[in-house]
Amino acid sequence: MTAPAPAPRWRGPTEKNGHQHVVLLFVGLMLSMLLAALNQTVLSTALPTIVGELNGVNEMLWVITAFILTSTITMPVYGKLGDLMGRKSLLMGAIVVFMAGSVLGALADSMAVLIAARAVQGVGGGGLMILSQAAIADVVPARERGKYMGAMGGVFAIASVAGPLLGGWFTEGPGWRWVFWINIPLGLLALAAAAVFLKLPRHPGRPRLDLGGMVLLAIATTCLVLFSTWGGSKYSWTDPVILVLVLATLVAGAGFVAQERRTAEPIIPMHLFGEANFNLTTLAGLFIGIAMFGAIGYLPTYLQMAFGVDATASGLLMIPMMGTLLIASVVSGQLVSRTGRYKWMPIAGSLTVAAGLALLSTLTPQVALWHVCAYIAVLGLGLGLSMQILVLIVQNTFPLRQVGTATASNNFFRQIGATLGSAVVGSVFATRLADLLTERLPAAATRSTPGGANSLTPAVVAGLPEAFRNPIIASYNDALTPIFLWIMPLALIATVLLCFVKEKPLATSVEHDIAAEALAEGNLLITDDLETAELSTRTSALPER
Repeated sequence: MTAPAPAPRWRGPTEKNGHQHVVLLFVGLMLSMLLAALNQTVLSTALPTIVGELNGVNEMLWVITAFILTSTITMPVYGKLGDLMGRKSLLMGAIVVFMAGSVLGALADSMAVLIAARAVQGVGGGGLMILSQAAIADVVPARERGKYMGAMGGVFAIASVAGPLLGGWFTEGPGWRWVFWINIPLGLLALAAAAVFLKLPRHPGRPRLDLGGMVLLAIATTCLVLFSTWGGSKYSWTDPVILVLVLATLVAGAGFVAQERRTAEPIIPMHLFGEANFNLTTLAGLFIGIAMFGAIGYLPTYLQMAFGVDATASGLLMIPMMGTLLIASVVSGQLVSRTGRYKWMPIAGSLTVAAGLALLSTLTPQVALWHVCAYIAVLGLGLGLSMQILVLIVQNTFPLRQVGTATASNNFFRQIGATLGSAVVGSVFATRLADLLTERLPAAATRSTPGGANSLTPAVVAGLPEAFRNPIIASYNDALTPIFLWIMPLALIATVLLCFVKEKPLATSVEHDIAAEALAEGNLLITDDLETAELSTRTSALPER
């Protein structure tokens, strides 16, 4: 039998001019990542004013949760499709969808429209986050990938401060709607960078879509978020609505597992869970996600109300967290690339996150602001040591053709944690706040405010007499800070789980990963010159021109 002709191969950054190619590609990916990361934080400082103007304080948590929920659902879909058909066209499509959601948000005249806009943004945002991370694995070997993943962690660090700052500046300047309009020039820039710089592998043929899996995944995730958000607040835990949502979550989840076992191209292949490192890092990422988003999602709102700072100042107060997260992420990435050792970093990081949460639970409106800065700096240090290294561990566990799927699956469960963190903490916070305001606030204060307690903005609170203002400040503090202590054990559980991760050697070349996989399938053509050995596989990646 005649051997098939070798297919053109994707050689990665080891070739001539490879470094320049990776740098240009990385610029494009950083822009896409920044676009998604900014919109996880930019509304935090603008949110009190937005919900006050749109009379929706009781629906505040859905502005954040809608984005995270839809991005979570779409992550595995983008990851699988990226492995099957290439990532460039998908990334550009995700940018366009994200921009469409931004236009809708800028024009929103009610909370319902605003929440819908955030959901559309999330559909695009899920692709921006997953495809950016997976694309690096296409061209950079695992051993060198640490410094790139560290830089991507730095993007989230920058966004954690730049987002609140931009949100505060727009709210006090041209208006909060510019929080959405700014995404249009940024999106066009990211789109241009993707079109020009991204030369990624693509795969021939039409991918087979797991539509049944997509639907079941969306149902299970949505019902999970709804019952965790409404249970114990809007409805009692024994209410028929909650019981139906719990049952729907279980049925859809079981149906999804059955569907993934029999479909040809599963969104989340069940064999991923056969790897101990995947299970350990995924669970740890889920718990850290709950702690992270549960803590930082409402800090700027808390700072504005409890400490009386304006929107811009509340963004500036997040700088210490950005600084430590950025330094820890970049330094840890460099250390991984130089030493090949990585296990200790997420263990130390999750333990530090627990310490940061414990410190934040001690805050009161009477403490000096430098205490706030110091405590969130501790939290940022822990996040910088852990988040991107967990992704690297997952990518190093699976062959190159499964990197997108594995990365997306890991991020899916992390985002489930983020969704639950935002939803549960937001629900508990909103419920406790409403009860405390009803209990402590004189009726005259709510009557003097158009829209009542639902329309309390920082500006309105600052203008109230001290007899009315102090109960509001105390209510915001007592509603939020105990929650930090309640979620701290999750970071400790993550610490224990990560102690059992097996530190596998990091691959030193992309070609080595491809060759090992092809050899296992019996499709590697050996030549006399090992440096120019060509590969021919059914899933060979062809460079996009």
